[in-house]
Amino acid sequence: MATMILSVLFGACASRPLIPYSADTPPMVLMPASQAGIVDKRGRFREIYCAVLAARAPGLPDYRPCEDALTRVGTEPAGTGEPVDLGQSRRHLIATVVPGIGYDCFKPWLNPPDTVVTHLRQFGFDAALIDVDALSSSTNNARQIRDAIMAMPAPAGAPHIVLVGYSKGAPDMLEALVNYPEIRSRVAAVVSAAGAIGGSPLANDAEQYQADLLRYVPGATCTSGDGGAVQSLRPATRKAWLADHLFPGELHYYSIVTFPQQERISSILKSSYNKLSRVDSRNDSQVIFYDQVMPGSKLLAYVNADHWALAVPIARTHPMIGALFVTQNAYPREALVEAILRFVEEDLEKPNR
Repeated sequence: MATMILSVLFGACASRPLIPYSADTPPMVLMPASQAGIVDKRGRFREIYCAVLAARAPGLPDYRPCEDALTRVGTEPAGTGEPVDLGQSRRHLIATVVPGIGYDCFKPWLNPPDTVVTHLRQFGFDAALIDVDALSSSTNNARQIRDAIMAMPAPAGAPHIVLVGYSKGAPDMLEALVNYPEIRSRVAAVVSAAGAIGGSPLANDAEQYQADLLRYVPGATCTSGDGGAVQSLRPATRKAWLADHLFPGELHYYSIVTFPQQERISSILKSSYNKLSRVDSRNDSQVIFYDQVMPGSKLLAYVNADHWALAVPIARTHPMIGALFVTQNAYPREALVEAILRFVEEDLEKPNR
C-alpha cells in the first residue's frame, strides 16, 4: 500500500508534456564535469569504495562487486594509487542525514534497520538523522535543520558533522547553510546524495495534494506542514534559488549521483524513469543526473542504483513488496556511507586543499 502511494506521488500520469531545459540548462548537460566547475574525484573515490567493499564483503548486506556498484560514465580519471586507510576514524565524522520528501510519513511503515549506524560505529564513525517536516518547503525545513544542529554538542576541536542531503533533503540542507551562518562552524563537509539540487521535472506535473497522500501510509503521523514540498522541488524554484544565493565559501562540497543502468531500476519506478527520459534518459527515476550535482563540488561517484535503492531499504523490511515492485532495491549502503566518510576524512586532511 505504501509503495503504491509513493508511486502515485513520484510517477503520476502527466497531464502535459515535460518541457526540456533551454536557457537555464545546467552546464553539465552540454559539457564534462571538469569543464562545468566540478572537480572530478571519481578515480580516488572508486579506489576507496572498492577497498571498503572488498574488506567488508563477508558480512555486508546486499553486497555487490565494485564494478557493479558504480557506473562508469565518460572518461573517469585514474585513481591515485595511494593506499586506502581502513582503520579507525581520526576525526570521528558523523554522517548527519537530511531525508527526502515524505520520509517522516512512511518511516514507521518502513521501520528501517539501524545497520548503517551499527556498521559505521565499528570504525569510529557515526550517523544520525535530522527530523524535518515530510511535506513542508525547503525554507521551512532549513530552520528545523538549523535548530537540530545547534542542539548538538558544540565540537571541542574540528567539526565532525558531514551534512548529507538526500533527494529533497539536499535543497533543504543548502537553504539552512545559506540562511543560518551560525551552523557553518559545526559542519565539516556537505554531501549531496541523489540530491534534487536543480529540482525535478516530475514536480512540474505534481500537486501538493498528491504528496499529502503519504499521510495515509499505515502508521504515518506526518502533517501537511506548510504545504510547500512539491513547489520546492520544481526546477524553476530551485534554479531561481541557486541564481540568487552563493554557497558559503568556507565549506567543502561533495556530490554523489545516482546514474543506474536501466536494468537496475525497480519495476515500480520504470514509469517515472520513462517519463523523465522525455527530458533526459540519464536519470535515476526521480532526478536527472546533472540536477544532482552541487555547483563547485567534488564529484565522487555515479552510483549504479535507482533513486530509492540509494537510501530507502524497502526490500529489507518488506521482502514481498521488494520481490513484486521494488525489484532493484538491494544496494550495499553501509559500505557506500563508509566510503564517503573515508574520502571526506582523507580529503579534509590534505594540506593546501
